Amino acid sequence: MRVAETTQFAPRPARTEGEQRIVLLDVLRGVAILGTLGTNIWIFTEPGGLLAAITRLEDDVSVVEAVLRFLANGKFLGMLTILFGVGLEIQRASATRRGKRWPGRYLWRMALLFADGVLHYVLVVEFDILMGYAVTGIVVSYLVLTSERAQRRWMIAAGAVHVLLVTAVTFLLATASAEDPGGPPITIYTDGSYLDQIRFRFEHMAAFRAEPIYTIPMAVCLFLLGTRLYRAGAFGADERGRAIRRRLMIYGLGIGVPLNLATALSGNFALGFVDRYLLPPLVALGCIGLLGWLIERVRQGWVTASLASMGRMALSCYMMQNILASVLCYGWGLGLAAKLVDIRALWTPLAWLAIALVLLVFSRLWLARFRQGPFEAVWRWAVESPRRRRPARPN
Repeated sequence: MRVAETTQFAPRPARTEGEQRIVLLDVLRGVAILGTLGTNIWIFTEPGGLLAAITRLEDDVSVVEAVLRFLANGKFLGMLTILFGVGLEIQRASATRRGKRWPGRYLWRMALLFADGVLHYVLVVEFDILMGYAVTGIVVSYLVLTSERAQRRWMIAAGAVHVLLVTAVTFLLATASAEDPGGPPITIYTDGSYLDQIRFRFEHMAAFRAEPIYTIPMAVCLFLLGTRLYRAGAFGADERGRAIRRRLMIYGLGIGVPLNLATALSGNFALGFVDRYLLPPLVALGCIGLLGWLIERVRQGWVTASLASMGRMALSCYMMQNILASVLCYGWGLGLAAKLVDIRALWTPLAWLAIALVLLVFSRLWLARFRQGPFEAVWRWAVESPRRRRPARPN
């Protein structure tokens, strides 16, 4: 599965409807990639890593971190998940137009995505999302073969299961002891070698892979929502698309933001899963509508073009941002997470900004010369490999 489309982006005085639709999708992907980094960067700069980040008490979080994490937490994960569903629908529609069997080669794409996720988990970060997306993609690739009514029922059912899971975890957190979990500090990220971290991920695989498994119902729901939005014309440049995006913006931001803000400001640790997994997808829909509204009204200069380039190289930029952050923060690299721990609230946003600028500039320069991002090129080669190995039919 291509995380980003490979169509060229070039601003023109007048755009056709199809061109503007592709620009919007690419910009949304670029924003989603940078938004996920906005959440993950706080994990990278936490000397104790992911486990320490999720077990720290609210009293230990600075105001700056609380505000910035609220802005990013779960919203862009939800947006990226919806966009994966959009990508699935684009490929399904393309296969249908060409008379190809579905899901067909899409299953091979998902197998490769899962393998990519395994490598990313083992070699780079423990909070990889690609494996979960691969499993979800396989499930949804068959669900989209059902009727519209059946798909709607599956989407509602998956969403209901997700709500029940969040409710159950919230209840468990609310009734559990609120004491500091204690235990020895985790030093593997500050003092351990690169190989030590790989071994650590293997040893704690059950804990680190819990999130992708837990969020599969949510992902199925949002994938199906993405397919329905695309078929409804939500990303089109016509009045129908504008009307849909306007409703997304009004309801997503008007309802989602106040609710999410209320749970975040409550300071209740038990509402952590509500803050990350329940309300943010609603806010993500509002952000999609808002970005679509802005793109039509703001002059499309360097920032828009660079975000679109990032969107076309979404897989490469997702992998690269985690590699760059690892080099900056971990002990086997520059070790800044430990060295700058006293000014973490200050340097973490600067680290995000620096990585974002590197990716924005790199993606523009790379696509000025090449058609695809580096990881996308390898991905395409792997996707096409079974076809190349197939023997030619005799005349």
